[in-house]
Amino acid sequence: MNQFVFKSTVKTFLISFMVLGLLCMGITWFSDDELHTRFWTNLLHNSVFFTGISLMATFFIAVCITAYAGWHVQFKRVWEAFGSFIYLGIGLMVFIALATYFDLNHLYHWAGDIEGDKVLEGKSGFLNKNWYLFGTIIIGGTWIFFYNRLRALSLEEDRDGAGVNFAKHRRMRWYAGFFLPIVGFTSAAMIWQWIMSLDAHWYSTMFAWYSAASWFVAMIALTILILLYLKANGYYDNVTQEHIHDIGKFLFAFSIFWTYLWFSQYMLIWYANVGEETIYFKERMDNYPVLFFGNLVVNFVLPFFILLRNDTKRKFGSVGFVAGLVVLGHWWDYFLMVKPGALHTAHEVAAHHDHSHGAGDHGAEAAHGAMEAAGHGAEHASHFVSGFTLPGLLELGTFFGFFALFLFVAFTSLSKASLVPENDPYLGESLHHHV
Repeated sequence: MNQFVFKSTVKTFLISFMVLGLLCMGITWFSDDELHTRFWTNLLHNSVFFTGISLMATFFIAVCITAYAGWHVQFKRVWEAFGSFIYLGIGLMVFIALATYFDLNHLYHWAGDIEGDKVLEGKSGFLNKNWYLFGTIIIGGTWIFFYNRLRALSLEEDRDGAGVNFAKHRRMRWYAGFFLPIVGFTSAAMIWQWIMSLDAHWYSTMFAWYSAASWFVAMIALTILILLYLKANGYYDNVTQEHIHDIGKFLFAFSIFWTYLWFSQYMLIWYANVGEETIYFKERMDNYPVLFFGNLVVNFVLPFFILLRNDTKRKFGSVGFVAGLVVLGHWWDYFLMVKPGALHTAHEVAAHHDHSHGAGDHGAEAAHGAMEAAGHGAEHASHFVSGFTLPGLLELGTFFGFFALFLFVAFTSLSKASLVPENDPYLGESLHHHV
């Protein structure tokens, strides 16, 4: 079958999980502190994670086009489907940016009163509400433009005959070549804005690479899961063990690359022992040890030893298990990036409210208490607060809701075009891969 049918039973299944996600977000909002710290961090965490997966899918399409690659062509529509989430993902990030602009959330320390803070005053040319909002709109719009052009040209290849395909493909190569350096610089800028600035006094020259690698590994893992699902339902008969083996090698290799970036970032900061840098890791090691060390186990140790054997990457069950583990593991990775910094900001806001309004401010006390209980300070490390110290049921429910939304958008895109782009000039290379 070359036409994916988005069955009503699958739609109902995904919609039920989307409703679960909305319900969890609603419960989070009404059970949260007055600053709604848990709600906004959950929204930011999942929006950034799935938007990044979408961006990396478009990025990898551009990489393969520029490299004259053909092995991926047979299933490139899966990556195009992932990329279609970019519209909704950027919309969610603009919503968060608007909430930040109008002081409806307190995610970022730099968005509040920074008078007298020399570090944040020095960074205010970049860390400010105007650039956060309009930068998100401009850069997000640029990503959408390039995705739209690559997708449109791919569909035009399907409609037109083989005689014009190389002309279409040359245009795709032109757009892909321009997109690669643009996405390289702009993704770093957005990662600094959206994620790294949650810990605004800290900085790392490797953080953008590290975060993008986390997105990329999650995208590769999700590709494996979707291909296995589609094959199990009668699609992609020509996607062989060799294709899955190749994608499994990407999963194995880039899990190691992610670990290399993790270690390099940690080693350089530890070796320099500069207080404003080492506090990022000290905070997470001391007060979030399960998250910190579990991150390495789930995203490196287990994938490394399971996928180390070459034949394991050809076994659908084994590689599918690792892929599912890695998607959840890199969601965990972003949880660890987001929660501690945003919670520290909530503590600062609560302390400011306490000072301004006195101890009777119940909302400020609640936010302050949540911050203290979550472990900012070694003396609180033994406390556990669901949603910050570890993901709670509401976080998992929100994740499944976003995951279902991502799949709903992707499956809708898949159903609108042939699964195999039959007029792509490199299709033959993909069909005869390792034959």
